[in-house]
Amino acid sequence: MPTSPSPTSPGAPDPGLRTLKKQRTRQTLAEVAIALFLDRGFDQVSVAEIAAAAEVSKPTLFRYFASKEELVLQRFADHLGEAGRVVSGRAVGVTPLDALEHHHLERLEARDPNTGLTDHPEALAFLRLVYETPSLSAHLRAYIDADTRALAEALDPDGGVTARLVAAQYMAVRQVLARDAWSRLSAGQDIDAAARQAAAETATAFALLRDGAAPHGF
Repeated sequence: MPTSPSPTSPGAPDPGLRTLKKQRTRQTLAEVAIALFLDRGFDQVSVAEIAAAAEVSKPTLFRYFASKEELVLQRFADHLGEAGRVVSGRAVGVTPLDALEHHHLERLEARDPNTGLTDHPEALAFLRLVYETPSLSAHLRAYIDADTRALAEALDPDGGVTARLVAAQYMAVRQVLARDAWSRLSAGQDIDAAARQAAAETATAFALLRDGAAPHGF
């Protein structure tokens, strides 16, 4: 529904609409870039070519994304801090690891590409781009580090080393599970068989995590 201009700035667009426009522009730039990367390879596409394909200037593109890597990895931005939020929002009496395991199984059931469990060709190709492009893998590490810090803080706001170690172990496990699921599907495994295997491996992974974490209350 249209909104009225701000009374302090006659005729000016609503701030909410400006934000929405920026979000749409950001999304369009990322989609154009990823399509080019999937078609020709990450290192073969220049920023100038992305800007031209999106019909914007290079300075405009750089106002939204500081690098080519960010154009790709923005797809992970919505999940940043997710593990920490799961732990912070868990029900009374539910351990952090129980909450994280339940959440991961839910994401597998939903075929969330971030779990690696997807048979959508574009999603599989996107994950291949991330996993097999060294600069993207390196930048992804920064997202994982931020997730790890957020989870550690949710586990122990006082910043105890045990919480940091548990958070790091969980993040490593999550990455292994996701990459293994993606590898099997990329090799042609049936999605239902892959889902069963992913669920079984999730149970194994969390059992191993609990062996070390349970004595500390996690």
